[in-house]
Amino acid sequence: MPAHAAQFAPPLILAQVPSQVKTGFQYGLGLLFMVGFIWGVINIWGGADRLKKGDADGKMGIVSGIIIAGAAAIMAAMFYIFGMSDGALTPQF
Repeated sequence: MPAHAAQFAPPLILAQVPSQVKTGFQYGLGLLFMVGFIWGVINIWGGADRLKKGDADGKMGIVSGIIIAGAAAIMAAMFYIFGMSDGALTPQF
């Protein structure tokens, strides 16, 4: 690589982020996952209640609750399948 080519390399800003910022994002992600899980469980309960009352839309409530509650695991699996697991943050609680 020529010496003048290094001058035009894009700066890697995210690689230079302090570990405190990364840790803050991990705690925020953990909080987001906890809220999403609770919201998903509430949707599952609401869908089961609607299904018990005879509403056909209760099934969609259950399915959407499962997707919302399991979003973290679904996204982690997708990152791993497509080989991008190094770019994912691990949530902390």
